[in-house]
Amino acid sequence: MAKARAQFVCQNCGTVHSRWAGKCDGCGEWNTIIEDDPTGGIGGGPGKVPKKGRAVALTALSGEIEEAPRIQTGISELDRVTGGGFVRGSAVLVGGDPGIGKSTVLMQAAAALSRKGQKVIYVSGEEAVAQIRLRAQRLGAETTDVLLAAETNVEDILATLADSGKRPDLAIIDSIQTLWSDTADSAPGTVTQVRVGAQAMIRFAKQTGAAVVLVGHVTKDGQIAGPRVVEHMVDAVLYFEGDRGHDYRILRTVKNRFGPTDEIGVFEMSDKGLREVSNPSALFLSERNSKSPGAAVFAGMEGTRPVLVEIQALVAPTSLGTARRAVVGWDSARLSMILAVLEAHCGVRLGQHDVYLNVAGGYRISEPAADLAVASALVSSLAGIALPPDCVYFGEVSLSGAVRPVAQAAQRLKEAEKLGFTKAVLPVSGDALKGAGGQWTEIESLPDLVARIAGSKLKARQNQDEE
Repeated sequence: MAKARAQFVCQNCGTVHSRWAGKCDGCGEWNTIIEDDPTGGIGGGPGKVPKKGRAVALTALSGEIEEAPRIQTGISELDRVTGGGFVRGSAVLVGGDPGIGKSTVLMQAAAALSRKGQKVIYVSGEEAVAQIRLRAQRLGAETTDVLLAAETNVEDILATLADSGKRPDLAIIDSIQTLWSDTADSAPGTVTQVRVGAQAMIRFAKQTGAAVVLVGHVTKDGQIAGPRVVEHMVDAVLYFEGDRGHDYRILRTVKNRFGPTDEIGVFEMSDKGLREVSNPSALFLSERNSKSPGAAVFAGMEGTRPVLVEIQALVAPTSLGTARRAVVGWDSARLSMILAVLEAHCGVRLGQHDVYLNVAGGYRISEPAADLAVASALVSSLAGIALPPDCVYFGEVSLSGAVRPVAQAAQRLKEAEKLGFTKAVLPVSGDALKGAGGQWTEIESLPDLVARIAGSKLKARQNQDEE
C-alpha cells in the first residue's frame, strides 16, 4: 500500500503546499503553515487502517417526494430568504461584517420561534450570558424561553444539545470561528478547527433533525473566513450586507439547497433591532432628487422581487493626465465596457473626463440589466440635462451597441407603475409586454438612447428661447 503523502496547509487562508515554508504564498502570512494529516478531514476517519465497508441500500429515482418540513419564524423577510423558513435537519451559514446585525437578527428569530412554542438554544463563543441578556432586553426578547450558553468546546456543546431534555428545534452557534475540538491540535479559528467544528455541527443537525445556524466571520474581501469547504458542506449560505452610513441591511442568499439562491431580505436598523422593510423600492428612492442631471432609476430584480433603485453618475473634465474611474455598488469592469461602447458606437467622448458612478443607498447591483440605466445616467450627466422623473430604465447592452431584452420585464414595469412611474425605456420585447399600460419606449441600440437624450436637450433649449 502506497504511503499517503503529507501536505501542508496554511491556517490563515487554507492554501495547500507540497512542503513546509515559512511564508504562505496565498496570503503572505508568516509561520501559519502546519502539516495536515491526509487521512483526516472531509472523507477521512479516525483510524489510518482502512476497514471493510458495508453495503448501503439503493433506491430508485421514482417514488413519493415529501416536502421538507420548515420552521417559519414569522419574520417575513427572513423566511423569504431561506425559502419559507428553516428546514429541519439543515445547516445554515450566516456571514457578514462585524456589527452589521447578524447576532441581532438571529436573536429576533430565536425569540419569534420561542413565542411559537419551538425550543431554541443560543450558544455564543464571543459573548458572556449577561451580554446576550442585555441584547435580548433591548430587542424585547427577555421574556421568551430561549436557552443561552457561553461555550466554545465542540464536544461540550454537542453534549449540552443532546442532554437538554429533548432535541432543540433550532440551535444557533455564534460563531463557528470560536469553536475548538479536542480532536484537532490547533488554535481556534484555524482551518482545521473551523472544518472540524462545522462538520460536527452539521452531523448533529442531520442525525437529530434540528436546524443549526452557524455564524461566520468575513475577511477584508467580504468572504466568509476559514476553508471554502465549509460553504460546500452547509445547506444554505446567507450574507448580511449593508453600509454603516445607512440604516438598512440586506440579507442575501448565495446558496440554498431548499429554495432560490437569488432572494434578498431588506431590514432597517433601529434602536429596537432590525425592522422589516416590505417595500424596499420606496426606501431606496426616498431621498431622490428628480431634477438633477446624471440620475436614472433602474428597475431591477432580486430573485422574485422587483427593486427600483437610483443610479447616480457624475462626468466632469479631468485635471490629471489619466481620467479617474470610481464605482460604488456596481462592477467596475462593466462600467469600462459601457464607456467603451458609448465612445465607439455613439460618439460620446469620455476619455478626458472623470467618471464617478454610485448606486444610491449603498445598494449593490449584479445583473447586467442595469447597463441601460448606467448609460442613461452617464449621458445625462455629460449633457447636463435631467432625465424624466417618471421614467425607469433597464436593458443589457452588448459590445456592438445593441440593447438586448432581459427577463421578467413585465414584473419590473408593474413595480414601476405601483410607485408612480408612467414611462420606461427598455429593449424591444415583442409580445412579452402585450396588454401592459404606460408609455413604454422600446429601443434597439444604444445610439438611439443617446439621440433621444440629446433630442430632449435640444427641445429644452428651444423652449427656453421661445420663453
